[in-house]
Amino acid sequence: MPKITVYPDNDSLVKGTTDFIADLAARAIAERGRFTLALSGGSTPNPVYALLATPEYRDRIDWSRVLIFFGDERCVPPDDPRSNYLMAKNALLDHVPLPPDNIFRIRGEDPPEKAAADYIDALQNTFGGDPLAGAPPEGFDLNLLGMGDNGHTASLFPGLAAVTETFRWVMPLYVEVVGMWRVTMTPVVINASRTVAFLVSGAKKADVLQRVLEGPYQPVVLPSQIVKPASGELHWLLDEPAAAKLRRES
Repeated sequence: MPKITVYPDNDSLVKGTTDFIADLAARAIAERGRFTLALSGGSTPNPVYALLATPEYRDRIDWSRVLIFFGDERCVPPDDPRSNYLMAKNALLDHVPLPPDNIFRIRGEDPPEKAAADYIDALQNTFGGDPLAGAPPEGFDLNLLGMGDNGHTASLFPGLAAVTETFRWVMPLYVEVVGMWRVTMTPVVINASRTVAFLVSGAKKADVLQRVLEGPYQPVVLPSQIVKPASGELHWLLDEPAAAKLRRES
């Protein structure tokens, strides 16, 4: 069962999520010598990344032992305002002592097929395993995800084949609803993670969040439902407006 945490407002959600990441990083580094983190794009995690870069949190993490990846990327250059990498760079990566070799971005400026293949290589070099033989034997310590108001996560949009992919680790795909190519991790890699955490904020997400968490299982329509870590934990970190339509225990 997923673990659902509801914060009273967005500010407390941001702080709670930042504490969650910092605590998980410290534990992973103490237990396994590194912290592997897949970042989400979009606007919701931006203040979390910015808070992680402040002295209060920056100094709680041994950044030399953190490996940064991205759950998906728009097929644009890294200096394009639409780039997930650029958002993370401006909010976090430029402000913490991360070795450059510890940052693995998806090369959105390359042809999509090549960008996806190269990212599979980066994942294989980090986690081992055989991309031709199913999920990697080890997954991310934390895969941070968002959820769109149509139920998509990463670049797993409703109706696309990547949602139900059971073989490939990373896929290029043309997303017609946004009119552009993207490269995304598939559920094969996402569900191999030790911890997956959705970060969801705002009243406009309330209807779809209720359908994802409490409605019938139809992941082709609501791709966020496909996220079910095989042996890890699934967390939903929400603010009160996003959680407003969920059933609550009395």
